[in-house]
Amino acid sequence: MTKIFVTRNIPSIGLEMLRKSGKANIEVYSEDAVIPRETLLRKVKGVDILISILTDKIDAEVMDAAGPQLHLIANYAVGFDNIDLQAAKERNITVSNAPTPEISESVAEHVVESDQFARDGKYHGWGPELLLGSDVVGKTLGIIGTGAIGSSLARRFHTGFGVRVLYHDMKRNEKLEAETAAQFVENDELLQKSDFVSLHVPLLPSTTHLIGERELSLMKPTAFLINTSRGPVINTHALVVALKRKQIGGAGLDVYECEPELACDLKDAQALKSFSNVIITPHTASATVETRDAMSKQVALNILAFLDGKTPPNIVQTTP
Repeated sequence: MTKIFVTRNIPSIGLEMLRKSGKANIEVYSEDAVIPRETLLRKVKGVDILISILTDKIDAEVMDAAGPQLHLIANYAVGFDNIDLQAAKERNITVSNAPTPEISESVAEHVVESDQFARDGKYHGWGPELLLGSDVVGKTLGIIGTGAIGSSLARRFHTGFGVRVLYHDMKRNEKLEAETAAQFVENDELLQKSDFVSLHVPLLPSTTHLIGERELSLMKPTAFLINTSRGPVINTHALVVALKRKQIGGAGLDVYECEPELACDLKDAQALKSFSNVIITPHTASATVETRDAMSKQVALNILAFLDGKTPPNIVQTTP
């Protein structure tokens, strides 16, 4: 029977699918916390399949600790920057991820209710300048990365608010252009013309610090930067400096460069918490029951296909 280790408890629907198949012996890390490195190295020994989450660094050390019988790493996430793909390739280990239509919808809809003001007892009556925000209607939305989530965001804002959509990606997205009248532009033009800049790129060497001092200087002083992709896509220190200088209007961050810390530098982290024009959420843009269940199911479907000798539906990297 195939031995599977799960680094953290995930929604039960996928695990039940695997158990009912009769093909898997599953062990789940018992603590509701990020698995310590030393525990991970001990627990993976002898497993055939590893189900990991995005906070697990799955590198050569982990793969070697598991042993040569490890043939599949099924990542419970859309992104896979936590996995050393080259090390997996060298060891003939297949890697899969878990994108679903639901995650595109939930991340695209991720908003924050600004209720802390009222909870703190500061609301003493309506006023014409109380907690003023900015209209979305008639504004320009710039999207960097138009995969499933970026495209879903573009459709919502174009259809629901009539915003102008600018986008940049590795290649033209003609389907999105037809649906939303989105305009393909280079990054510099997008940053200069957008009222909202939303990042939806995978974490790669080419996207690390994609937004830094130079890019922030190109943005409008009233523009907002939103990141629900991966933290290192933004140079956090450069963002803090730009916010202090009021070079941009604000930021919405769901991911962080040295996660779970808000920043790699303690002073930058404290600054982010102090800015009234910055929204910070704990990497929960996809946190809906429907999305997380769908991801769990997708992980199971990937594994079941692999056990049947088929290519997993969501393959990141297969064996040679």
